[in-house]
Amino acid sequence: MSKVTFAIVAGAGAAVGAAATAVLFSKSSPEAPMPTTTAPVPSPAAAGKGPSFSPVAGVPSPVNPSGLFDYGFPGPVADLAARSAFISSYDRRTRNPHWVAEHITPQSLAQKSGDRKNSQFLEDPTIPEKFRAKLKDYFRSGYDRGHQVPAADCKWSQSAMDETFYLSNMCPQVGEGFNRDYWAHFEDFCRRLTNRYPSVRVVTGPLYLPRQEQDGKWYVKYEVVGSPAPNVAVPTHFYKVIFAEEKDSKTGPVAVGAFVLPNAVIPNNKPLQEFEVPLEVVERAAGLEFAEKLPVQRRKRLCAETSCSVIVKEYAQRQRAFEKK
Repeated sequence: MSKVTFAIVAGAGAAVGAAATAVLFSKSSPEAPMPTTTAPVPSPAAAGKGPSFSPVAGVPSPVNPSGLFDYGFPGPVADLAARSAFISSYDRRTRNPHWVAEHITPQSLAQKSGDRKNSQFLEDPTIPEKFRAKLKDYFRSGYDRGHQVPAADCKWSQSAMDETFYLSNMCPQVGEGFNRDYWAHFEDFCRRLTNRYPSVRVVTGPLYLPRQEQDGKWYVKYEVVGSPAPNVAVPTHFYKVIFAEEKDSKTGPVAVGAFVLPNAVIPNNKPLQEFEVPLEVVERAAGLEFAEKLPVQRRKRLCAETSCSVIVKEYAQRQRAFEKK
């Protein structure tokens, strides 16, 4: 796709976000893998200090930049959290997760010990207060507190479900037409994969993608919500990377699917495959790597192995009915 064609597609609206993303982050032509060189890695530091650096052998240095770490290590800090049902990495700058990784199985979904009526949204006390998303940030923001790991995936334990309600597992999401509709159907699709696969792993997170404006230049722009001051970034898009594993997950084939959806109203009749993108597209956009240890020979394309389609369920109506109770 040419730059001109892509500009037209990108300007058509958020609903074509996945296609635009694929074009934006894909290489213009196939290239042979290039050898890579690894920069020197800072040596591990003592507890409470940042990384230490050694000068190049044989070259005396009149300065000591690592002396800064005597005052503290600037970061970035990922705030990794290992919960009962998922693992997450938190982005202190946007007050959203970098990614959340969950594991669902037929056995986990069959258990019904948790009920979301017994859960409540909570600020995450493990995040330093000044970097924490606050409940008041979402109040009258116009956005839902959108789960990245769905509560419905964690019904096997009330405590596991409760942990999905930490704001560190949330991002601001458009409510009607997305979080309560198409996104919910997409989450249901992930659960339905366990009808075929005994083990399904899902990584979910936000994206902040560029958009071409009238001056022809590309800009990354996103809203920031919060009270009394702006605090939480509103993602432009969301991704899911899915690993559907066969019985032998160590050596057997793995069906891999990557999807990018805009944080916008999506018609329920929109085919899910329109949001499918190559895994590399998500990696380039997010600055993350998901499958470097998974050999290409073991990978299969998820949507070639199973039907990638959503089943429309009236989650929004049920949620409104629940709120009235």
